Amino acid sequence: MTNERRVLVHPDKGTLAGAVAARFITKVLDLLDVQETIHVVLTGGSMGGAVLEAVGASPAHKSVDWQRVHFWWGDERWVPAGDDERNDRQSREALLDALHLPEEHIHPFPASDSGLSLDEAADAYTAELARYAAEGLPHPVFDIVFLGVGPDGHIASLFPHRSGIQVVDRPVIAVRESPKPPPERLSLTRPVINAAQRVWLVLAGADKASALGLALAGASRDEVPVAGIKGRRRTVFFVDRDAAAEVPDALIARDY
Repeated sequence: MTNERRVLVHPDKGTLAGAVAARFITKVLDLLDVQETIHVVLTGGSMGGAVLEAVGASPAHKSVDWQRVHFWWGDERWVPAGDDERNDRQSREALLDALHLPEEHIHPFPASDSGLSLDEAADAYTAELARYAAEGLPHPVFDIVFLGVGPDGHIASLFPHRSGIQVVDRPVIAVRESPKPPPERLSLTRPVINAAQRVWLVLAGADKASALGLALAGASRDEVPVAGIKGRRRTVFFVDRDAAAEVPDALIARDY
């Protein structure tokens, strides 16, 4: 079993979302054959939502026992519950609400109107992770972590030239003065993400090409945070043709 990074290129955004959705359903079915429950980290952004919508649109998703799946998020904007900008609202509308999951299997970050401060919210999510912690770790070993990638190479809310990507002593951080609005956020840290069995990065558009090319060329994680991300068993970049423009041909496995 190799954990080398793979790049799978698809012709366009629509094909990309459908292909990732199909692969996700298949992998969840495979995992549930050998595990009682699985833990999945979701991401926001246009492609994160598109993949979940494609899962819901596929008849194959009805063959999955979703009651045995736990859903988490890689980061969240510090805005009120139900706000349009929250990643968890996007995920619920795209798929989760239709799955009728036990509420205890959905693990959103606290919201800004929860009565907690930003630091207290980071502590609360740390405690929630600890409830499902794997032996020897302060958090679950996630089976799949979905991530988007920003044009600057950020993942979750870990941004270039900021201290967040360097944090290794806690699983959740409070983010202040984010270069991307809103300024306050919550985020999983790099060790939690890299402890996952599989990291699936989904990105589309020409504005992502430079960050992807730099990450695969060995850029510093402080300058291009995605360069510091690697799952234990698999790290797969699912991209469209535009995002793959600066990826060496030798690294590409065209999946169409």
